[in-house]
Amino acid sequence: MLAPKWFKSKNWKPHTFQQETWKAILAGESGLLNAPTGYGKTYAIWFGVLERLLAFRNANKKVPRGTFCLWLTPLRSLSQEMVLALNRVNEDLKLNLDIALRTGDTSTKERQRQVTEHPDILITTPESVHLMLAQKGYANRLQQVQFVIVDEWHELLGSKRGVLTELALSRLKTLNASIQIWGVSATIGNLNEAADILLGTKNNGRIIKANLKKKTEITTVLPDHLEKFPWAGHLGIHLASKVLEVVNRSGTTLIFTNTRSQAEIWYQELLKLQPDLAGLLALHHGSLSEEIRQWVEQALHLAKLKAVVCTSSLDLGVDFRPVDTVIQIGSAKGIARFLQRAGRSGHQPGATSSIWFVPTHSLEIIEGAALRYAEKNQLMENRIPYIRSFDVLVQYLVTLAVSDGFTAAEIYKEVKKTHCFSSITQEEFNQCLLLITQGGKTLDAYDEFHKVVVENDVYKVVSRKVAMRHRLSIGAIVSDTMMSIKFPSGKYIGSIEEWFISRLNTGDTFWFAGRNLELLRVKDLQAIVKLSNRKKGLVPSWMGGRLPLSTHLSVAIRHMLDQWVDTSDRKEPELIFLKPLFEEQERRSILPNSSRFLIEKTQTKEGFHLFFYPFEGKFVHEGMAALIAHRLSKDRSYSFSIAMNDYGFELLSDQEVEIEKAINEGLLSVKHLGEDIQQSVNMTEMARKRFRDIAGIAGLVFQGFPGKKVKTKHLQANSGLFFKVFEEYEHDNLLLREAYDEVFDFQLDFNRLFEALNRIANQEILIKYPTNLTPFAFPIFAESFRERFSNESLEDRLNKIIAQLI
Repeated sequence: MLAPKWFKSKNWKPHTFQQETWKAILAGESGLLNAPTGYGKTYAIWFGVLERLLAFRNANKKVPRGTFCLWLTPLRSLSQEMVLALNRVNEDLKLNLDIALRTGDTSTKERQRQVTEHPDILITTPESVHLMLAQKGYANRLQQVQFVIVDEWHELLGSKRGVLTELALSRLKTLNASIQIWGVSATIGNLNEAADILLGTKNNGRIIKANLKKKTEITTVLPDHLEKFPWAGHLGIHLASKVLEVVNRSGTTLIFTNTRSQAEIWYQELLKLQPDLAGLLALHHGSLSEEIRQWVEQALHLAKLKAVVCTSSLDLGVDFRPVDTVIQIGSAKGIARFLQRAGRSGHQPGATSSIWFVPTHSLEIIEGAALRYAEKNQLMENRIPYIRSFDVLVQYLVTLAVSDGFTAAEIYKEVKKTHCFSSITQEEFNQCLLLITQGGKTLDAYDEFHKVVVENDVYKVVSRKVAMRHRLSIGAIVSDTMMSIKFPSGKYIGSIEEWFISRLNTGDTFWFAGRNLELLRVKDLQAIVKLSNRKKGLVPSWMGGRLPLSTHLSVAIRHMLDQWVDTSDRKEPELIFLKPLFEEQERRSILPNSSRFLIEKTQTKEGFHLFFYPFEGKFVHEGMAALIAHRLSKDRSYSFSIAMNDYGFELLSDQEVEIEKAINEGLLSVKHLGEDIQQSVNMTEMARKRFRDIAGIAGLVFQGFPGKKVKTKHLQANSGLFFKVFEEYEHDNLLLREAYDEVFDFQLDFNRLFEALNRIANQEILIKYPTNLTPFAFPIFAESFRERFSNESLEDRLNKIIAQLI
């Protein structure tokens, strides 16, 4: 056995879960490994694979060497880390294995080498596996694969990249019926379901769960003074000096933000407050060039940096030993995400993970205590898998047709065994085939949608143009059109969304990659820039940075409110600090909690306000607010404006609302919920926006060549045209139905809305009539001002209102 020898050389002792995993792998089993961050999950899998690899090679010496193991990861930074970790053992034991990396950053030369030389271990992504499936002769190459390892499976599971993974595994299992599949995950609630989805229906896989508890120390950075009337974003950057205190007394710190624009802002603010951090403070996010990202990662490994401001680009599995402290700016919106980030510190067995939570407004302080409660009681969110994602299936079918072709009966049988398509009917599968051969029922007159032809029952692509375009479009990550940021010399800095650059004029400055850049000119999809000495500039913002508050974090927050209302034992420092705010809320109204649902009805010069406090996150509040507005308007014509945050929402009208009567008549009932929610929002417009991404994944619209991407507005126009055609002439189109289903399931989060209304039905509903805005109402009220004022004038305006409230 290789493992005992290597562990002994490191003076380490294997954990029980590692030994169990080695035994299961050697027995030929597949499964899912769940263990805390930093306890050696990678080595638990890797040594099992190594033993099987060497045994296989010894028993099959005459068989040509091929790739033995595909190791899938969700992030490029994690892929690089995995190469280092696997090669560490490879070099120590002098095994001379070829461990290669293939991601979007891999050069063409290296990819060609991999095709001819077949590395023993290939670390890659789901998208790259599909690119392999799109190559002629893929079966000969991939049928030799004996192992597929899916790292951080929970991260892929809740996205369409998880569907790509399911489909790839369904093909690989046909090519090699004895293939072993192992998933690796640290933070997930629905472990059994995750295993079933990964391994396929009717699997006999193992779940190995480490009986180890990772110690995590969670501390909230508290301001010097408590704002009794808080508003989002007001507090965060004002705590920068306290963040620097944590950084200065730590070794190396990762400072996580939820968005790339926040990362840029915090990087500049920290440098402004402490200029001697120049060269010791770095920035890392997904829009920066590979060169910059790799430099930062290498510097972290070598302990050359004091701190790095980053986003989810450094979330997962990356082992930077020098990191001893993590700081989270603002709500992480989920327990699993917060603890995943915490695990970047103390990333070794027995070490304590240390994370500091920096609230962005006073009320958010309660989340520090809620996260500590959730960690102690092991509350963890489920990852909700995608089902019936026909856009991904359509893309997959063309992928197989581009390479060696496929027969319908064989592929239908395979995809039927996946979780995503377990409910697909033969008729629905035939509709997918019709879509790729003649554009479905309505687009058959257009040759460009006749991508696939059928010869002797084999579906295949014969057009080189179709094949090339398809290979360029493989994947399920959809974003707005990106523009390259370059210096006049041609040096690439990173990429930014087209819509942001389109707002700038020549000579305007903006912050990017930690530098102030002046826009010189725009050529095609390239923004040519130079360094600027100006002190001010716009901070780029990226679409899609909106995260909903998770169900389990909502539960934890309501529990902390229970602690305040129901007991005198308030030991949590956050609750002690929030005492004046809570007392002010109770003086003006009451404090909501798990047993009572609060509605506040008040009047200001703005109009008549109704405030509701479900504590269910913005997505649910958006749907609930629209639902209530619709139901109130059935009997009387009201005009409402809506504002919301993660804790509650507001309906503002120019007329007084008889809320008491409406509550008694079932305003918050789940009766006719599906019908009412569809009537309360513009479902058609929401589905139209969702359809743009679906059309891109399915290949209805071509998103452009490298460096010559189609502009976002053209993509929207093209997909909008298809949406209109399907709406009018093919209402049962699978892609159209998928768009409406996704709005219902994800954007409106219908299931969670249903559960929230059921929960409220079992609470005591209390309507209070404060004479003015309360501490809980004010941050929601403040949201309605954001679109009307710049940051500076917004702060001035809100401060004037606060002065009137005190």
